[in-house]
Amino acid sequence: MSNKTLLTNLDIVTLDKNETIQQNASIMIEDGLITKIFDSNNLENKKNSIDCTGKIAMPGLVNAHCHSPMNMVRGWAEDLPFVEWLEAIWVAESGITPDDVYWAASLAAAEMIKSGTIAYNDKYFYMNKIADVVKESGMKAALTWTVFGMGENTEVGEGLHETIDWIKSLEDHPNIKTYIGPHSPYLCPENFIRQCINIALELKKGLHLHVAETQEQVHQSIERYNLRPVQHLDSLGAFDLPDSTVAAHTLHADQRDLQILAQKNVLIPHCPITYMKLAMPFPSLQKSLDADIQICLGTDGPGSNSDMDMFAVIRQTALVHKHLSNDPTILSGDTLLRMATKTGSKTIGMQNHGTIKVGAPADLILINMDAPHLKPTHNLVANIINCVKGSDVSDTMVNGKWLMRNRVLQTLDEEKILYEANKRSLNVVNRGKKQLRHYTH
Repeated sequence: MSNKTLLTNLDIVTLDKNETIQQNASIMIEDGLITKIFDSNNLENKKNSIDCTGKIAMPGLVNAHCHSPMNMVRGWAEDLPFVEWLEAIWVAESGITPDDVYWAASLAAAEMIKSGTIAYNDKYFYMNKIADVVKESGMKAALTWTVFGMGENTEVGEGLHETIDWIKSLEDHPNIKTYIGPHSPYLCPENFIRQCINIALELKKGLHLHVAETQEQVHQSIERYNLRPVQHLDSLGAFDLPDSTVAAHTLHADQRDLQILAQKNVLIPHCPITYMKLAMPFPSLQKSLDADIQICLGTDGPGSNSDMDMFAVIRQTALVHKHLSNDPTILSGDTLLRMATKTGSKTIGMQNHGTIKVGAPADLILINMDAPHLKPTHNLVANIINCVKGSDVSDTMVNGKWLMRNRVLQTLDEEKILYEANKRSLNVVNRGKKQLRHYTH
């Protein structure tokens, strides 16, 4: 017996190549797939249908780079420069336990589902616990256990070789992919990154790491290796792996760097709210866009971004880059929505995501447009980019299964999560007293 859901009387932002917006449409979903899209006026039998009047449907958002359990330190290290912030966070993280990560990841999943994110690319510690949350929530995810290679006492949980069994255990899971996770070329020794690359080759994986976040990191790389970070990683083979490499941030790239990133199809998550909050200088995206770099969007961790609302990221990306480039036409139309869906989905390994169309998985969200800040609707896409907030999302669906209906979570116990996550986060920062590592070494 097939599992059917029929959504009626909604507008659809399809994000297809023609930028089609279908009005007063219906979507038939069967066994997790979109099987029919048609005019609601042609609906003959409304029995068991869901009336979505006043709502729009669009592809669910993808958070292309985050550290979801860092909500444990939301508000903990405020008003600090990047390096001081990072080292303060590392002290707090010395107190985390696997169960802390589980409840913090559950809190993040609840926040993401309630703000329209259906999949995320997460990089943290005790990733086995985050995998449990992905399975329970019904979301899709790519998971990376972050490792440093700077000595036993600098790791949280398992080291590189101990994570291999965990990676293998998820090999056949339909909603989870994995990466090898060196933190960055500025912290990890060169030999350690080579080990990560060799393991990635053996396991047919890619890497997910932080690259060129500051000019200081670029200067450091030139002093150490006589190469900029992107060129150094390329020389090691980091971009020639069986799966994609995700080079988070990559804010400081010259023309040769951009050529490498484009030629090797490297995925670059951009997280501007973190950069602005930590006062990290960054250039306009124009050169990257002109070079056909695959730019996607992420929140980064809620320790630096403060929340995981991808609609906030979409809006802030539009505003800051129009300002930085002194060009109001940059990132025009639905470009940012595509970055936050189709391009981002490449980091998760999702097939056929980013368009509402027949045959695509039913990974979608409904947005309630009957709100004062969303009227009038002269330009629906512009309203989504500039006006929609995560709290306007009314319903979230993955593989045809409701994760949220009418703002109520269906797969997670929100009340219990709020209690456990809050209690444990307070304990974490009280336990965390050890300086795990220093920015320079």
